[in-house]
Amino acid sequence: MPMTNPKPRKNMGQLRPGAKSSEKRMSEMLRVDHAGEYGATRIYQGQLAVLSKRGTRQASAETIRHMEAQEQVHLETFNRILNERQVRPTALTPIWHVAGFALGATTALMGEKAAMACTAAVEDVIDEHYQNQLDEIGEDETDLKATIAKFRDEEIEHHDIAIEQGAEQTPGYRILSNAIKAGTRLAIRLSEKV
Repeated sequence: MPMTNPKPRKNMGQLRPGAKSSEKRMSEMLRVDHAGEYGATRIYQGQLAVLSKRGTRQASAETIRHMEAQEQVHLETFNRILNERQVRPTALTPIWHVAGFALGATTALMGEKAAMACTAAVEDVIDEHYQNQLDEIGEDETDLKATIAKFRDEEIEHHDIAIEQGAEQTPGYRILSNAIKAGTRLAIRLSEKV
């Protein structure tokens, strides 16, 4: 159930004078999308590692497994696309391996609602990120646009599930959410370049 995002979007489909080549920009986009999906799988793996040992409600664990499975499909798709287009993954993958798991485990240690708050925060940023890419990618990339649009819809679904599961009831939700969003935005910027 995709929700509309009322934030105005800047159309970046046309390159400005002095802008990077579209091939270089496309490599950055694919690199960061791959990194993001990798990080998402690690967040959910960290959450499941903790929550499965804490007697978490079966429904919560199944919800997280469902979201992790979708992220795994996203990751496999970007693995394939990177290989086809000969785009290198981010050199920060080892950091995202540890950081993603640690974020998932830490929020899960805070409780099921905090784990959902993590999901809501990350997916809110990814919704915006994917929409910006959809606005930027040219019409010559219809297959890629369709893939990103589908993945964006699934990320929005994850966000909405997290909210329904009580993410906003987490003590200190605003602070936690804003910190996770800031970290996610930083990871996006770094993964594009490094």
